[in-house]
Amino acid sequence: MANELLTSLLSEYEQKKHRAEKDAELRKKELYERIPRLQEIENELNSAAINTAKSILSGGSDSIETLTQKVEKLKKEKENIFKENSISSDFLEPHYECNICKDTGYIQNGTSASTICSCLKQKLLDISYNKSNISNIKKENFDTFNPNIFSDKPEPEKYNINFSPRQNILSIKEKCIEFIDNFENPDYHNLLFTGNTGLGKTFMSNCIANELIKRGKNVFYQTAPVLLETVIDNKFNKYKTSTQDNFYKNVLETDLLIIDDLGTECLNSMKLSELFTILNTRLLNLNNKITKTIISTNLNINSFFRNYEERIGSRIAGFYDIYYFFGDDLRLRKK
Repeated sequence: MANELLTSLLSEYEQKKHRAEKDAELRKKELYERIPRLQEIENELNSAAINTAKSILSGGSDSIETLTQKVEKLKKEKENIFKENSISSDFLEPHYECNICKDTGYIQNGTSASTICSCLKQKLLDISYNKSNISNIKKENFDTFNPNIFSDKPEPEKYNINFSPRQNILSIKEKCIEFIDNFENPDYHNLLFTGNTGLGKTFMSNCIANELIKRGKNVFYQTAPVLLETVIDNKFNKYKTSTQDNFYKNVLETDLLIIDDLGTECLNSMKLSELFTILNTRLLNLNNKITKTIISTNLNINSFFRNYEERIGSRIAGFYDIYYFFGDDLRLRKK
């Protein structure tokens, strides 16, 4: 099943690459028809490249210098034409979905060796594990973040806080951006979002996930009940499939693990043990790989530390920044 999935994805990648390169050729053809001088410049540059190669082989240093000057002059002319016509410098380049691997799914390491690109890793994670969660990651981002849906009225008597929900969410947004910008810093803390339902915890997690995916990081997103049940099933090899075999490895090693709705799972000693192992292992940054975690919970801080054993609480207190979401349930308000 895993091999079939990879084969299918690579076929999609090949089609995307072909489309991007075909579109680039069409743009070039249309542009050269509109500005014929650009076609002439390309032909002259190609001719100069051939003549330079011939000159190098024949040892003619004077002609090489002349050809180099001609090439620079042609490139400058092309650059000026682009500026005069407000054409972007990459207009004639293929617009790949992933500029890292150029829609091949793999990155060459200078030799024949290659490694799987982060974009393909993410697609495999999304299909195998993230499933419905990924649709929200794609549409919930900082571009669609609207602070105006949060009340700008402080209600200290209701929330025991002297600033408004809007001020709070804007402050949390800034801290989330700091988290993204400092992701590679092993000393920068993980995040714990706490507060009632419908206050933006999942939305903010998705915003972070969206930005990190853009930066080539992999994101594993699961609700706590599904995560812990699957980890235990995987540990006892209940399903005996390669997908399940890889689940635990991905939980421990993915760049960003998002555990949503912690506190909604049915707790027992085995799940507590597995949760501790996951959190603790990810804090160790094994194999010099930075791994960060975001946890969201509807439990208040007191309930959280009361429900989870001391060693879990100590990891949260020592290695997580805790942010409290408060206000009215946004799902009950008109947007």
